[in-house]
Amino acid sequence: MTPVDTIKDAYAAFGRNDPSVLLGTFDASVAWNEPEGMPLADRNPYRSAQAVGEGVLGRVVAAFDDFSATPHTFIDGGDQVVVLGRFGGTAKDGGQKLDAPFCHIYRFSEGKVVTFQGFTDTGQWTKLMG
Repeated sequence: MTPVDTIKDAYAAFGRNDPSVLLGTFDASVAWNEPEGMPLADRNPYRSAQAVGEGVLGRVVAAFDDFSATPHTFIDGGDQVVVLGRFGGTAKDGGQKLDAPFCHIYRFSEGKVVTFQGFTDTGQWTKLMG
């Protein structure tokens, strides 16, 4: 399976509320970086699937109802994959809507994700997550 196919499968599974597929793509020494200025960037870089699961995904689920990360474009760069899409959800505290674009950049080595860098509207996230 190519890196872009792996990431497409991971987003499809995430859309079915199964983050284990994405977490399973990680190399043991993954370096996951949330966008600078975002509340979730406080622990950058996240260094394991468990750290991402607890420090990113767990905190997102705690803050938002109906959270989604919906990709619309996959750019196949061989061992690098760029994903463009939109985040959605409703803040549990206050009920405000999250509707923010994202750009995710994954770098692979030997079939595993070794680095991740995200970009998004950090102002919107900060307003909704505090």
